[in-house]
Amino acid sequence: MKNCVVNAKLKSSDVKSFKLNKGLSLIGLVVASALAATNVSASVIDDTDVNFGGYIKVDTMFSDYSNGAPDSGSISRQFYVPGTIYGVDGNGSQVVDLQARESRFNFKTVSSIDDHKLTSFIELDFMTHADGNERVSNSYSPRIRHAFVSFDNWIVGQSWTTFQNPAALPENLDFVGAAEGTPFVRQTQVRYTNGGFQFSLENPETTLNAYQSTSRIVSGSGMVPDVVARYNIKTEQGAKFSVAGIARQLNIETEINDIQLDATAMGYGVSVSGILPVGKDDLKFTATYGEGLGRYMALNYVNAGVIDADGDIDTISSYGGFIAYRHWWNDKWRTSLTASAFSADNNTSLMADEVNKDSYSGYVNLLYSPVKPLTVGVEYMYAKNSKENGDEGELNRIMFSAKYVL
Repeated sequence: MKNCVVNAKLKSSDVKSFKLNKGLSLIGLVVASALAATNVSASVIDDTDVNFGGYIKVDTMFSDYSNGAPDSGSISRQFYVPGTIYGVDGNGSQVVDLQARESRFNFKTVSSIDDHKLTSFIELDFMTHADGNERVSNSYSPRIRHAFVSFDNWIVGQSWTTFQNPAALPENLDFVGAAEGTPFVRQTQVRYTNGGFQFSLENPETTLNAYQSTSRIVSGSGMVPDVVARYNIKTEQGAKFSVAGIARQLNIETEINDIQLDATAMGYGVSVSGILPVGKDDLKFTATYGEGLGRYMALNYVNAGVIDADGDIDTISSYGGFIAYRHWWNDKWRTSLTASAFSADNNTSLMADEVNKDSYSGYVNLLYSPVKPLTVGVEYMYAKNSKENGDEGELNRIMFSAKYVL
């Protein structure tokens, strides 16, 4: 069955006798969904649309690390994360990894109640966990990506930070793609949307460097949510732009090495992103600058600040961005070319010289969709990370993927 839509009506007094069209029982629907050979994509319960979605994705990655490969199961062996490619001395430099961990599934409901629109959404995948292994079963537990409820213009729950524009991400086979050049955070928030304007209060979390150390201090003791505002613009020619700003309080209140730390500082940032149609092709970009952005950029490649000798917080300036051009050879073949970069202005007088400084990556791929739900492709990526002391790590990776959208 292709794009099968199942319609039903359910009353609270009728749960035991719930039936679907053509006599298909509820148990039969669950079994059919689990088989994944059919695409039971939606149903209707009273005035609620229920949708199931996601995709199955299988990756094969041939990687060459300049300083020795990270251990099996390390996050860099799942996808490119800046700061994780320096390698392990004594390990071989060339490795191959096969995985289906990016596969995901989601459930969405949309209801109309008394002229109000009520939506719920939850999505899970299997990335980043280290609770499985590759020895026998390759079993990994699911993790929450999104879990939110929206009521008219309000969203409450976990989703993309309002500071990020996920629509502007390039079409790369790598899980993130352009990792150092984009804000990339999912977290719990309260967001209000009115037309192109969005305003949110989001989960605060501070990451700092200890004084003259590479150690990361993670502090969740702040009482002030991160504040984000964003404005989205769409032109008559089909171009889409987004401008976002963030203000956040960095906070630490803890004891380290018998020294009581109690300090705050302000962080801020601005990000501009866009999607420009070029005939049938498109150009995507993001540019971000901030003071004390820390975890919001480059997957926390650098922290938001550093503790100085007096126990105060000295914020770290950073900037990054990417540009990606996607060319459609025809309606089934396409190529994306992506360049991404990030740099931090570290105060080296307060920090150890092994802290991260710069990160660059580039991607080129060829994707083929013989039918709309299925995409296969190959991608080459190169990445280089640098520390303040001049140490460098390089990664060359060829990746083959097959993806089926449910």
